[in-house]
Amino acid sequence: MSYDVIVLGLGAMGSAAAQHLAERGKNVLGIEQFTPPHDKGSSHGGTRMIRQAYWESPAYIPLVLRSYELWERLERDAGAKLLNITGGLILGSADTRLVSGGIAAAQTHGIKYSVLTRGEIRALFPAITPLDHDVGVHEELAGYLLPEECIRAQLKVAAQNGAELHFDERVIGWSAVSNRVEVATSRGVYQAGHLAITAGPWANEAMSGLFPLRVTRQVMTWIQPLGGIEPFLPGRFPVFLCESPDGSWPGYGFPAVDGPSGGVKAAIHGSDIECTPDTVDRVIHEVDCGEVIRQLRPRFPALDGEILKAQTCLYTMTPDEHFIIGQHPQFPSVSLACGFSGHGFKFAPVVGEVLADFAITGTTRHAIGLFSPTRFTAAR
Repeated sequence: MSYDVIVLGLGAMGSAAAQHLAERGKNVLGIEQFTPPHDKGSSHGGTRMIRQAYWESPAYIPLVLRSYELWERLERDAGAKLLNITGGLILGSADTRLVSGGIAAAQTHGIKYSVLTRGEIRALFPAITPLDHDVGVHEELAGYLLPEECIRAQLKVAAQNGAELHFDERVIGWSAVSNRVEVATSRGVYQAGHLAITAGPWANEAMSGLFPLRVTRQVMTWIQPLGGIEPFLPGRFPVFLCESPDGSWPGYGFPAVDGPSGGVKAAIHGSDIECTPDTVDRVIHEVDCGEVIRQLRPRFPALDGEILKAQTCLYTMTPDEHFIIGQHPQFPSVSLACGFSGHGFKFAPVVGEVLADFAITGTTRHAIGLFSPTRFTAAR
């Protein structure tokens, strides 16, 4: 069977690519080894943060602004509520990368923000006890997405526009010759003019170790706050990022979006426990939850309560923690998106748009030089 484009992997990025390709009238086949959305990769957990004052680099901001537009469009097209604006807060000393980088990025692109003193933070958000050196960068338009619902919506719109979606079908291998690609799966062999690889933490396997990617085990927790949930409810509490008190990995969290019995989702960004999707330890250990509480308790004393639940999540890390998006270094008929390093979900719709661009025209209008695949393969 032959198609215009085959999309390998239908998580956040792959479902977006299938959607955009189908909307542009392409004959698309999407192949997914599980039934999405699932909890075995990197696109689950109930909430994902979205923000504009992007401390990682100002280069991300035009892409995230486009993502806001595309998420809102998807809400209309799918008839689903996906994007929730709560405001966002970055906490740390004035010279930390989170704070100074967030301010610099916002200034570069005219993102509205305000810098809060310790007293102002405490007055606005009583659940937060700032450290002595803390300032806060407050961004009104930050918030959260519902990842499982986002993937469902992207797949729904893709299917409505004619995409053929295969679930529970494992890819065995692929090859590319000239302007054709061939994909072999557990069910058959398919041909297309283009292949888009969006394999998430399976990227090393899908691309035969082409890039220096590390898959790491992360743990997300849901904590029942001491003293009650009210100060953490949406409208009273923002999404947040915070510098760790000991200078290690930053923490992050969300309002209590699931109501009185759902707890507050909070986690640490950056565990170095390497694994693969097949070898990851999915059992939650006491030390996993204890580390989250230890890091967050100084600023959020109420988050020393009962752990209601916890889940593992996989990060696929690049050495510089920036994404890889573009054409395959050896095969122009193959495009790829991987290495999202724990901060990629919010960009899914614009990544899908970029992958559709590459499949159709071989280029894109979006500025993605920071994410060039050749930065890791040029020396090989």
